[in-house]
Amino acid sequence: MIRLLLVVFAAFALACSVARAAKLDMTTVNQAQFAAGEPKDVDPAVLKAQILLDRARFSPGLIDGRISENFVKAVGAFQTASGLPSDGKLTQETWDKLMATSTNPVLVTYEVTRKDVRGPFTKRIPSRMEKMARLPRLGYRNAVEKLAERFHISEQLLRRLNPGIGFRKAGTMLVVPDVGRDGPPAAVASVEVDKGARLVRVLDPSGKWLAVYPASIGSEEKPAPSGMAEVKRVVHNPTYHYDPHFAFKGVKTKRPFTIAAGPNNPVGSIWIDLSIESYGIHGTPEPGKIGTTFSHGCIRLTNWDAEDLGSMVQQGTKVSFTEGLADAGGEGSH
Repeated sequence: MIRLLLVVFAAFALACSVARAAKLDMTTVNQAQFAAGEPKDVDPAVLKAQILLDRARFSPGLIDGRISENFVKAVGAFQTASGLPSDGKLTQETWDKLMATSTNPVLVTYEVTRKDVRGPFTKRIPSRMEKMARLPRLGYRNAVEKLAERFHISEQLLRRLNPGIGFRKAGTMLVVPDVGRDGPPAAVASVEVDKGARLVRVLDPSGKWLAVYPASIGSEEKPAPSGMAEVKRVVHNPTYHYDPHFAFKGVKTKRPFTIAAGPNNPVGSIWIDLSIESYGIHGTPEPGKIGTTFSHGCIRLTNWDAEDLGSMVQQGTKVSFTEGLADAGGEGSH
């Protein structure tokens, strides 16, 4: 009898969970209101907050509708910039301030274009860098990945917002985040790379935060530099050149090689070259790992955040490396 009750209860709980998941639609998210507590699943209010933070350039990294380390950092940065107590918790006061930043709906409809589904795509991308070098381009794997990156959202959540959609046909209508950011601010004075907090901040001449992005910054094996640097140049759609002197873990060849350009290139869609030799700020083929893994010494952002930063800086822009406050470590990655 007890076993039967447990089975019935489990089935009921599963049904309730499915019912809640079915409510993750455009109306529910756009009309979401603040509620205390920390939801375990994808939450409409958290998703709404992530999109508004992204728009305001307090980037939560990959938008997934969940409370994550990057989301907490983004909330904390927004609180600091807004003159609120900075604990990273989404309070009613923080919610009200965030809602006041924009009145536009956070989820909108988007019509898939021929360009979205045409590619060219790179369906199979090897994990080893030496084998990547054999490919003519490191493009998106498919239209889903391309669309997800365009709207700063995880592929899983994009599919969940659009159940039953194939993503392969031009003219298809999708529900997507409206992550349109305003034009780049004119008063950019410098960039701060906080190694301890794993954040990159853009500052105006008074030190005000204009943008804050989560980042993967160096490792014990290949630490990020310290002190001051300058931006030398900004390279869009870069190739990647491997020097055997880097001696990256997992790369066995002793010969240099070049990996073709593309958003799934090891440095993503943009390279912001710094005055410290072989160091730069760049994108990534794995946006979900930003802020939770280490890098090979450089500063890695999501492709969209790196592109945003690239639109603000120019040759000579000052970049400072600070130690900040150490936080939890992550696993290594390319």
